[in-house]
Amino acid sequence: MVTGEHTIKQYDQELESLRTRILQMGGLVEAQLRMAIDCFEHMDLRRAEQVIDADEKVDVEELELGRLIVNLIVRRQPAANDLRLIMGISRAVTDLERIGDEATKIARAARWVHEKDVLVRTPRIRDIKVSGEAALSMLHGALDAFARLDVVAAAEIIREDAGVDEHFRLILRQLITFMMEDPRTITGSLDTVWVAKAIERVGDHSKNIAGDVIFIVQGEDVRHATPEQLERAVNPPR
Repeated sequence: MVTGEHTIKQYDQELESLRTRILQMGGLVEAQLRMAIDCFEHMDLRRAEQVIDADEKVDVEELELGRLIVNLIVRRQPAANDLRLIMGISRAVTDLERIGDEATKIARAARWVHEKDVLVRTPRIRDIKVSGEAALSMLHGALDAFARLDVVAAAEIIREDAGVDEHFRLILRQLITFMMEDPRTITGSLDTVWVAKAIERVGDHSKNIAGDVIFIVQGEDVRHATPEQLERAVNPPR
């Protein structure tokens, strides 16, 4: 009996350690994204290089978490709630790694703009910063919901993605107008489109992480759910 209790306790500790590791990875990615948005806003090449260097740490963490997940499944053969937790963590790890990739794209765009000496002809669009802050807020909220396994907070994050998408469409319309009015802005505008799209993708990945929370707790896959289906998943009928 003692051995059985010890095994269960050790298993619980392994699951909790896995949750802690993904949240640490989330903190690393969140810091990387914040730095990326800031470096594009201020054309800070030193920060851009730091963002690009940080991506290697994120990739290493993804591989390590992947090994831990496979090892845990092989040794423990989890079922039911535990299996959903491990699957949810595995999916969230993938989305976090991709957010790191998007942050790297933003940093590289800042470097391109500077190297091509088109800064004076690059439209300074306030909505880039607004959109970036919205995506950062989504990521932070998704990680917080994941830490607390809060399905209500997760559902709210999913709803917020529509706002990030609308910012992207607004930025795109503005940039098209700039390019039509002044062809000299085309190169810089295309770099800005690259950044705007990266930010929009961060929102998508953050939405996925929030969806993983609902999957873990409720067993419902809401990746393609309508608003009505999302509401039912979060508040199932009694």
